[in-house]
Amino acid sequence: MPDRGGGPTGPRIRVGRPSRRVRTLLMTLGVLAVLGMAFTMFAGFWTDWLWYRSVHYSSVFTTTLWTKIGLFFVFGLLMALAVGFNIWLAHRLRPPLSAMSMEQQNLDRYRLGIAPYKKWLLFGITALVGLIAGASASGQWRTWLMWVNGVSFGQKDPQFHLDVSFYAFDLPWYRFLLGFGFAAAILSVIAAALTHYLYGGLRVTSPGARATAAATGHLSVLIGIFVALKAVAYWLDRYGLAVKSSDFKATDNWTGLRYVDANAYLPAKTILFCIAVICALLFFATIWRRTWQLPVIGFGLMVLSAILIGGLYPAIVQKFQVQPNEQAKEAPYVEKNLAATRQAYGIDGAKVTDYPGSSQTEDRSQLRDDVGQTASIRIMDPNIVSPTFQQLQQIRNYYAFPTNLDVDRYSKDGKEQDTVIGLREINLSGIPKNNWINDHFRYTHGYGVVAAEGTSADSGGRPDFTESDLPSKGDLGTYEQRVYYGEKTNMYSIVGGPQKEVDYSDDSGEKTYSYQGNSGVNLSNPINRAAYAVAFSEPQILYSGAIGEGSRILYNRTPKDRVEAVAPWLTIDGDAYPAVVDGRIQWIVDAYTTTNGYPYSSRTTLGDTTADSLTATNNQRAVVAQQNQVNYIRNSVKATVDAYTGEVKLYEWDTQDPVLKTWKKAFPGTVEPKSAISDELMAHLRYPQDLFKVQRELLSRYHVKDATTFLSGSEVWQVPDDPTNKAGESVPPYYLSMRMPDQKEQAFSLTTTFTPNGRDNLSAFMAVDAEAGTEGYGQIRILKLPTSTTVSGPKQVQAQFNSEQNIAETIRLLKGGGDSDIEYGNLLAVPLDGGLLYVEPVYVRGGGLKYPLLRKVLVTYGGAIAFEDTLDEALDKVFGADGATQPTPPGEDEGTGEDDGGGTTPPPTTENPTVQDALDDAQKAFEAGQEALKKGDWEAYGRAQEDLQDALERAEKAQSQPDGTGGGGGEGGGSSQS
Repeated sequence: MPDRGGGPTGPRIRVGRPSRRVRTLLMTLGVLAVLGMAFTMFAGFWTDWLWYRSVHYSSVFTTTLWTKIGLFFVFGLLMALAVGFNIWLAHRLRPPLSAMSMEQQNLDRYRLGIAPYKKWLLFGITALVGLIAGASASGQWRTWLMWVNGVSFGQKDPQFHLDVSFYAFDLPWYRFLLGFGFAAAILSVIAAALTHYLYGGLRVTSPGARATAAATGHLSVLIGIFVALKAVAYWLDRYGLAVKSSDFKATDNWTGLRYVDANAYLPAKTILFCIAVICALLFFATIWRRTWQLPVIGFGLMVLSAILIGGLYPAIVQKFQVQPNEQAKEAPYVEKNLAATRQAYGIDGAKVTDYPGSSQTEDRSQLRDDVGQTASIRIMDPNIVSPTFQQLQQIRNYYAFPTNLDVDRYSKDGKEQDTVIGLREINLSGIPKNNWINDHFRYTHGYGVVAAEGTSADSGGRPDFTESDLPSKGDLGTYEQRVYYGEKTNMYSIVGGPQKEVDYSDDSGEKTYSYQGNSGVNLSNPINRAAYAVAFSEPQILYSGAIGEGSRILYNRTPKDRVEAVAPWLTIDGDAYPAVVDGRIQWIVDAYTTTNGYPYSSRTTLGDTTADSLTATNNQRAVVAQQNQVNYIRNSVKATVDAYTGEVKLYEWDTQDPVLKTWKKAFPGTVEPKSAISDELMAHLRYPQDLFKVQRELLSRYHVKDATTFLSGSEVWQVPDDPTNKAGESVPPYYLSMRMPDQKEQAFSLTTTFTPNGRDNLSAFMAVDAEAGTEGYGQIRILKLPTSTTVSGPKQVQAQFNSEQNIAETIRLLKGGGDSDIEYGNLLAVPLDGGLLYVEPVYVRGGGLKYPLLRKVLVTYGGAIAFEDTLDEALDKVFGADGATQPTPPGEDEGTGEDDGGGTTPPPTTENPTVQDALDDAQKAFEAGQEALKKGDWEAYGRAQEDLQDALERAEKAQSQPDGTGGGGGEGGGSSQS
């Protein structure tokens, strides 16, 4: 029998068995956890590879991956070897135990404690520093690729006469190597010093020598290497002066040498380089001299020299040489900065011409016809009318339009016109019931383009659609209308399998569809399904019966995300826009190559420079995420994303850009030549907004070409705040077909205005030819107004509109007692006969309506203001043309008038009974309209206006009858307009 009192046999058996089970369970759980982590890492890698292969840019994935792996292992190994070798060497140079002091003997227990684990400890320390260094180095893959593939700019900096490529491609890599060397030297010194201390080579509290000869020599060499690297840093700092930023006069991001840099810092860096070299040699000499005396003196001299020569001396030069005669001293360097900045941002070709700011034509009626030839004034604001598109053309709740629509050019009746365009994209929040199948299998795509004329509206203030309905039809012809990739398409979809998709609905019911494209990743493979189930944290992907043969998963579906993924070396414009090209909907995406290393060119922060009143409320249209500073930018690539297949194509645009040439060498075959752009695609390419914003910000200071004016700051401009938006952000640039004074015909342009720094009057008007494929594309023109006269800027013009009594009264009536909201559209400025014509559409939202309708147009020119129903009426009134009318209520057609209450007055009565009946109907319609206006019922008001117009037309027709029944002649026989 077992010993009940706790004998050795029984208890050990009972305790041992559960212990083994627990250990087995823990080992199993540990193995499963490791396998789970491994598969999670594999899933991320595998799904990335599958996605890049599906878009045919696998070379981008492999090049980036192998570059990161190479840098990780090379620099991780170098760091591990450097630290590990110095630990090993310090251990090897340890003194014998008999020579150790009492202080060192007290460390015996630590030495004995780590003795059995020395090799593992050494391996662990070196592996840790190696992993950290390798991870840091792998993040420098862009720097490495630019260095190894860099091409010449063909331009030299004015100070050192080196090619710009040295600063853009070489210097960043050298600085990385230098930083890596400093880190390796510092870690080696720390590791070696601790090892020497642990094994008796260094002493802290013991009397006598503080270090053995071996430890002294070892540490001296390491410190000498550090000082030698500091000498290299001083030498590179000389060239770094050409790309150094500082606050100076009219700019906060001045880049390049100034007088004090060239005459104080530059010689100081050279002197400090020489001192550091000598100091390093003194440390190396300690191997033979075995004393710290000379190297410590040399190191102290280097530190003192850095303070006196590198800090105090330049301050003295600045104080006593530069400040007393700053303009003369700084002028040569300012000229270098002006030239380099203008070249780096592509603004060196900007034409600045004087513009009087006021018309010299006495009879303004002569200018009325010139307006149509000067500009096709867009009264449909793409940033206002999206809710109108949504309400009138959404058709189904599961469709939606972007918050901001786009402006493009399309031909109608052989004439090109500005068009407001948007896609009907999928809106998952509007589907009847949200669940996994509906969200990812059934409701997968949007449908169709909706477009409207930019320069007109219908009689009710609604957009004049040129492409509408579902399926869409109109002027754009036949094209693939399904939108699987769009700006609002952020969720993944699984298509092409057994589960049918909702295509669209019409009077006959709901139509279904199955994706026919080859986009996305095939999920027929169980490994792929498992990988995506892990990567997307969605286990149903692994076992759902809705996935079968032919199922494909679509993700990374916004145009910007796709282009960023296939070209991670590009900076993407904030606004992708759709166009119908060759029977397909293509998203067009502008992309930029940038660098921060252009000598003498001032820097700008992309996120701040491209922000305006639109990005303040709609961040997806801005490069707000791009907070990096750059001092060189080119729109080198035009990219397209097919809305159905998701196919991404990159087209070379700037064939002379050395940065693009460098990236093309790094990623061969990814960018197609410019000649591959079709004529139909070329017709829809345009000058990008974000580049224009960057250029206008630089031109607010760099429009001047002489150093004296730049230094005085008298010609500094600013981009005015948007007067129609309370966000306090800059006014956005506007696309507009217009003719500048030196142009013979209209050109699709991107325009903006400038005001003097700290003031609201207008100082300049800027436009760039935005239509790609034309001879003048990219030409920047600036009309500079005289400083001796005051021309109203956008904020002042808006204030004039708001303060006009008649306009204010009409606005009050349009608001309907507060039931409606007034929304001001884009305030467009157009140069005309020496003056500036301002046009602003006014929209009304309310009275039961959820969308804005165009009700009025504000126009001002030379101090004259008009507030009319239509653009033509407003222009007629401002220019005093025949048929000019007074302000009229919203929704009224041309030819009617307005009474004091803002309504329409019918013509005087007549003796003709037929005419009288028509006028009685007109009076009833007028009264009904006034009643609807007071209630803010715009639909009823619109019907009343249509009835009124019909009655007036009947009265006019009855008067013109040749027999006596129609009307009679005489004084009462016609309808008058007031």
